[in-house]
Amino acid sequence: MAVTGIGGFFFRSEDSKALAEWYLKHLGVGAPEGVFVWPQQAGPTVFQPFRHDTDYFAADKTWMLNLRVDDLDGLIANLKAAGIEVIQKAEWDAMPEVGRFARIHDPEGNPIELWEPAKASD
Repeated sequence: MAVTGIGGFFFRSEDSKALAEWYLKHLGVGAPEGVFVWPQQAGPTVFQPFRHDTDYFAADKTWMLNLRVDDLDGLIANLKAAGIEVIQKAEWDAMPEVGRFARIHDPEGNPIELWEPAKASD
């Protein structure tokens, strides 16, 4: 018997309905109101605790959501067009065999890392 994947991600919110709508509108994450299952594409998932003093994400946050994407440049363009700040740093992309990264924050300040995994070489 083994765990087969992450079944959900649950967190507190000041305005859960508005935040759910923001995630659905800007990231395509979640499901419309009244629908509770979000079908996803199979792919890699990283499950990694970080040291308590890491500087990989903000010290006042205990978690960071990482979302796998298939077109980072296209998503970044859409987010910027919607007025959402996108952060990119060259050091995040220092291992091209892993992929490319960008960061945003949701309206409640929660960090979201966007990850476009490297394409498998033929």
